[in-house]
Amino acid sequence: MTAKVYLVGAGPGDPGLITVKGRKILERADSILYDHLASERLLDLAPTHAERVYVGKKRAAHEATQEEITAMLIERARRGQTVVRLKGGDPFIFGRGGEEMEALTAAGVAFEIVPGVTTPLGLAAYSGVPLTHREHTSAVTFVTGHSVEEIDWSKVGASETIVLFMGLINFPAIACELIKHGRSAETPAMAVRWATRPDQQTIVGTLGDLAARIEKAGLKPPATIVIGEVVALRERFNWFEKLPLFGQRVVVTRDRTQSSMLAEPLEALGAEVLFVPVIEIADPVESSPLDQAIQNLASYDWLIFTSVNGVRHFVEALDRSDRDLRNLKAKICAIGSSTRAAVEALHLRVDVTPEEYVAESLLESLAGESLKSKRILLPRAAVARDLVPVTLRERGAVVDVVEAYRTILPVDAAVRAKEALLHKPDWITFTSSSTVKNLLAVTGRETLAGIKVASIGPVTSATAREAGLTVDVEADPHTIEGLVAAIARKRASR
Repeated sequence: MTAKVYLVGAGPGDPGLITVKGRKILERADSILYDHLASERLLDLAPTHAERVYVGKKRAAHEATQEEITAMLIERARRGQTVVRLKGGDPFIFGRGGEEMEALTAAGVAFEIVPGVTTPLGLAAYSGVPLTHREHTSAVTFVTGHSVEEIDWSKVGASETIVLFMGLINFPAIACELIKHGRSAETPAMAVRWATRPDQQTIVGTLGDLAARIEKAGLKPPATIVIGEVVALRERFNWFEKLPLFGQRVVVTRDRTQSSMLAEPLEALGAEVLFVPVIEIADPVESSPLDQAIQNLASYDWLIFTSVNGVRHFVEALDRSDRDLRNLKAKICAIGSSTRAAVEALHLRVDVTPEEYVAESLLESLAGESLKSKRILLPRAAVARDLVPVTLRERGAVVDVVEAYRTILPVDAAVRAKEALLHKPDWITFTSSSTVKNLLAVTGRETLAGIKVASIGPVTSATAREAGLTVDVEADPHTIEGLVAAIARKRASR
């Protein structure tokens, strides 16, 4: 793309509500200037080389002034960069996109506007309160609550549904003005903080008493207020806050590149996910053993994959060699549904899949096979249990165990863990023994007191118990899906 500034609406909070166009632009951005209200999860869409600049824009604390922000946009575009101004909600709905557009035009900088789901629309959808309804209202007014004295409340109050942006601090005065100009104090009203996010907080009352309810609850900005008869529909149609894991904070300790596989189903059930990757999948210290095994690929009778990572690194080694899948003559065993899917994505047939995601089940699944003198290739992590190769050798097989990848502790693991624990999580999920050991190495056992533990399987559970942790739930089956289901069942039984 040529140098250009994109004013992109990030949506109201849920990163899944970014538009397709906004997502594609983020994926090729050189520089991103993002607001307090834009989900930081969206920054992960950008290339690794992309500059990420937080420019704040909270009510009481601005990391950069509006003039400084526009200057940064112009300067970066003139350097030939693709620049994204990532703004909460929509750029043109109280997002100061108009001011930035004017500055870019005056500077002769090319720009494009990418609309986003504005907060009231997200709030309405995630609270079950339609802003319009045939039987209740056909008119909606959006109004900023920054300056009470500058608004003609007699006109605003006549609207059937009123949406107040940035009006939480001034709401007592705004409510008085609306009532003074004829709006009934009994009109249903609600305030919603962090709409569409797993930590969405909703206070419901009337125009007359909502201010007192907000103060009692200690609700803080950012929040949006809706006033009108449609608010009464929330009691019937509030689907989001009724999700089975709504209000639960869950720590995900997987490698950051694979964390979405666990985070997304948790979020679909309403959980707030805190990302604390305590393992990172890295290339092996020495690639030659795997490369040599690839050279001898046609000589193997069995190829056993125990993880998706094993499949990926095996394929990467194959790609850098002078061999390809035509050299593969072996039968294939894949442990776990995800591993099987990774193999099948290569258009290869999996001959054996153990019923359970544990080494013992793998051995049981091969019990009927004659393995005497059979050559078996087992590409796996550098640190793994020896049960499988030892047992297969006892049955007469020739087993080559090669390091396909290794797991290391990310450099920022301690910082991320500390930040997550400040949010007082309800759950910590462990998907391997390495995640248990590495998290405890950076936090210590005592700091995890009171947090429930969810384990993916018996080996991981044993590691946790040996470290002095109580395992509250264990996945059955021993998969990501089983882990999410186990947490949901425990939550439902409370």
